[in-house]
Amino acid sequence: MNNKEFIAELALRSGYTQADAQKLVNTLIEGMGDSFEAGENVSLTGFGTFEVKKRMERVVVNPSTGMRMLVPPKLVLGFKPNASIKEKLKNGGDGND
Repeated sequence: MNNKEFIAELALRSGYTQADAQKLVNTLIEGMGDSFEAGENVSLTGFGTFEVKKRMERVVVNPSTGMRMLVPPKLVLGFKPNASIKEKLKNGGDGND
């Protein structure tokens, strides 16, 4: 499902126009992005939790040259799905509406 299909489905299910649904999604993503920049986790009840994690610095080796390089620490975004979402995926996605 791409963004256009998602917006159309959201508008259909919510009763909003597609323009209003697009504004809603953009506002949600912007708010989540602000939280991630502040280093905060975002938990969506019934869906899962987006977590900002710090990946420590590490040494990697270039396989073709054998040269070692230091990769600096960085923040990465992770997602932990809710137990019900995990169960739906485990069962092959049955009952996903």
